[in-house]
Amino acid sequence: MFVIVKSGPDTQDGKRGVKLARDLSADICLVQNAVYFAKKERLEGFCGILYVLEDDLRLRGLKDGELEGGIKKLSYDGLVGIMADEDKVVGIF
Repeated sequence: MFVIVKSGPDTQDGKRGVKLARDLSADICLVQNAVYFAKKERLEGFCGILYVLEDDLRLRGLKDGELEGGIKKLSYDGLVGIMADEDKVVGIF
């Protein structure tokens, strides 16, 4: 399963999306304001693969030193490719 979250850490939708991914041990992609979840110590205990849209990181001024280790940066084309390959994709907005 692949979970896409766009809402930031200060919203119920964002928290719900990350919790869903954590509970189901799903991979997650953070887009738009959800990229703030990628900052250090925001996703403790998350065991899936964490993807972040590179353009959204750049637009929000987040630097590599501020982010959790092991994050995989994606382009929009890369995101589409992953969604096409997954059996189930859930979007939490």
